[in-house]
This record gives sequence, structure tokens and C-alpha cells, in this order.
Amino acid sequence: MPLENESTTISREAYEIAAKQKKLSYQIKRNKASYLMLAPYFILFFLFTVLPVVISIGLSFTYFNMLEAPTFVGWKNYIKLFLEDDIFLISLKNTLIFAVITGPVSYILCLLFAWIINEFKGKVRAFLTLIFYAPSICGNAYMVWNLILTGDRYGYLNGILLKLGVMDEAILWMKTEKYVLPVLIVVQLWLSLGTGFLSFIAGLQTVDKSLYEAAALDGIKNRWQELWYVTLPSMKPQLMFGAVMQITQSFAVADISIQLAGNPSVNYAGATVVTHLLDYGSTRFEMGYASAIATVLFLLMIGTNKLVQRILRRVGE
Repeated sequence: MPLENESTTISREAYEIAAKQKKLSYQIKRNKASYLMLAPYFILFFLFTVLPVVISIGLSFTYFNMLEAPTFVGWKNYIKLFLEDDIFLISLKNTLIFAVITGPVSYILCLLFAWIINEFKGKVRAFLTLIFYAPSICGNAYMVWNLILTGDRYGYLNGILLKLGVMDEAILWMKTEKYVLPVLIVVQLWLSLGTGFLSFIAGLQTVDKSLYEAAALDGIKNRWQELWYVTLPSMKPQLMFGAVMQITQSFAVADISIQLAGNPSVNYAGATVVTHLLDYGSTRFEMGYASAIATVLFLLMIGTNKLVQRILRRVGE
């Protein structure tokens, strides 16, 4: 009996210690140096990311013109958004088309080009990386595309097509409704090899080479099986980071539309959720309604991100 009581007391004490160690306060005290080092980032992240999102969600339930104090209007902004604002529905449709096409295609292209470039060595790999990455950081990218898409016969695209006899007269590419969205999608794909592409390059270089030898012994027969069963599972953090970046880029399209098609574009053919948001937030200063648009876009991004995470967990299975 004394032995049983003693063992019961020991197990109870062990349980209490384990429960104590799970508490956040205990973890902070135990790793206070690490938390202290991370504190500046967390503070900045909270002030400039978390807090603005929370404030924006709160403002979405108000009427706020930046001159008067916000007035609570309940769900009025959201009702207007989905039932009365036809331009928002057009911009939402355009944004979803952008996301469905440019998101997966640019993600696959980033991964494919990174995989191919990683096969080269030294300066050749660095040069090719720069060539593919340069458009995403080029300040004159829109100027180049404006020259290509100029609506007279001196535009490069019109000039080439006229010379080849494909058409008889010049086309106003960015003033013709049916061409606006396809052209913007092409430009977005051209600009999409950005930060996600670099993360894939970095991820591919960190894969342990011994895994390929072990995989060959286990029956991996070709490079595609090697990619699916070895390479991709070894770089899941980079895959997730690249997915988040591509989701953000595909849903946050605005500059391309404004620079090439104007704001508003012809019959709102190039309008996106972000251009609509900028219209109400930066031009009309209806910040409550603009916050409602931003909240819808935020929820759309979060939902898509969760879906992509579930898909990426199955990589290598």
C-alpha cells in the first residue's frame, strides 16, 4: 500500500509538472532570450499587419469619409457590395479569372524553371536566375508593354502582325474589351517569376543529395519520380512560401490593369477587386465601404490559402 501511494503521488507530480511545462508563461520564462530576440519583429508585425486588418474589419461596418467620425451602419456596406454594386461583381469575376489562371500556371512555371536552372552550375545558374527574375523587379516593365501594345501601326505587336499579313488594320489592344483581360493575364504571367521563384531555387539547393542515392536504391526510376517523391517533399516550406506569394500576387492585381488599361478600363474589362478598392479608398474616400471590399478580399485569400495548404500536404504521397 505505501508503494502504491508513493507511485500515485509521483505520477500526480509528474502530471502537474508536464501540465506546467505546456503553459505559455512557462515557455516564455524558459526561452525568454529567444522571445526577446523575436520581440521587435512581433511588435512591428502586430502594429503594421494584425492591427490594420482588425481595424479595417471594424471599419467595414461603418460609414467613414475621413472627415467625420465613423458611423455604425451594420451590414449595409456588404449588402450594397453584393446586391447593388455591379462593378464590384465584374471586378470580382475578373479577379477570380486572374487567380484561377495566373496562380497555378505561374506557380508551376516558377517551380519548373527553378528545377531546370538548378541543374546548371555556378555563374551560368546565377545568370539564368537573374534573367528570369529581372522582369519582376524591372521598373520600366509597363513602359515596355505599352510600347508593344500601342494601338497604332507603330506598336511592336501591331507592326509585326501587319507585316506578316495576319490582320489588315491596327488593333487598339487595351481599348478593345475582348482583348483587355487576356493581355493582362499574359503580362501578369511574364512578371510572375518573382520571390517565389527565388525561394524554389534556394529550396532545391538545400535538398540532401544522399536522398537521391537512397531513392535510387528504393526503386526510383526517372527524374519525374525523383522530383515527386524526393525533391518536393524535401522543400515543403519553400513550396508553401511560394504558394502564399503567388496567391497574394494573383488576387492583388492592380498596377498592371491601371498602367496598361487605365482606371477605369473600357467597360471595366480590366477591373479587379483591388482597383475597385483603390477607387473607393483613394478617390472617393469612402473608407467604410473600401474596408468592406478589403475584408472580402482578405477572406478570399485566407480561404484559398487554406485550400492550397491541404493540397500541398499531399505532395509526395
